[in-house]
Amino acid sequence: MAFLTSACSGEPKPSPTAQSAPVKTLVVALVPDEDAATVIQDNQGLKSYLEITLDVPVELVVSTDYSTLIEAATRNKSNLTYFGPLSYVIARSRATFLEPFAVRLKDGASTYKAVLIGNREQGIDSFDAVRGQTVALGDPASTGSRLFPQLRLAEAGLQPNVDYQPVFLGTHDAVAKAVERGTAAAGGLSQVIYEKLVEQGTINPDKLVVLGTSSAIPQYPWTMGSGLNEELRQAIKQSFYNLKDPALLQPLRADGFVPAQDSDYDSIRHAARVLELSLPELVTKS
Repeated sequence: MAFLTSACSGEPKPSPTAQSAPVKTLVVALVPDEDAATVIQDNQGLKSYLEITLDVPVELVVSTDYSTLIEAATRNKSNLTYFGPLSYVIARSRATFLEPFAVRLKDGASTYKAVLIGNREQGIDSFDAVRGQTVALGDPASTGSRLFPQLRLAEAGLQPNVDYQPVFLGTHDAVAKAVERGTAAAGGLSQVIYEKLVEQGTINPDKLVVLGTSSAIPQYPWTMGSGLNEELRQAIKQSFYNLKDPALLQPLRADGFVPAQDSDYDSIRHAARVLELSLPELVTKS
């Protein structure tokens, strides 16, 4: 898909039902919080399930970074978009037609946390030890590997470019690997992804120290763009809410899906204000 590697032109569509032509292929854009091959593989079961339940071909695409994901959604180049919470808030500030409709449920909760980790060999075993060090983060528009890790560091009295040097590596797994190798003294990423990497043996937890966790974060939202007729919109929602097959849900690290709404992400907006982050600038710098 061309939109994955370059910004798109044109103005956002004004409403979810502005266009209602039949959809020949449902384009599903996925947040690049891990490497693209992993993201695609984890969503193959969901793709097949949607094709069967909706009777429409589904194309999975992974953007090169969060900025191009946001651009694609706000320019209505994707039908469904799986955002991180912060990237959703950025996109929604530019395109109010984006409708969050589902979030994953895990262990009875529709929230997750970020984790701060340090390199054990370098003696990074406390927040105070982070002072003067390099801290690896994911994408500038990432919630779990940028916004909430930096919020937790701020709560510990550490400010970027003053008490530590942030470096953006793009994905959560890249952050974990950098801290494990010692190319970054500390880093922040989603706790769910951290635990997955440990479970898979991708990283060695013996080389790492968990410094702390963030407060609860609202889960990644699934959203719809404009151009889908009401019948298809309702069918998509019900397909997500009715998904109960553990074999399909396990790769998604979910027990099921529940409805979502825009106000669920007001805490993300609040966190961005606390850190004095400009949403437009996050897109520009990502």
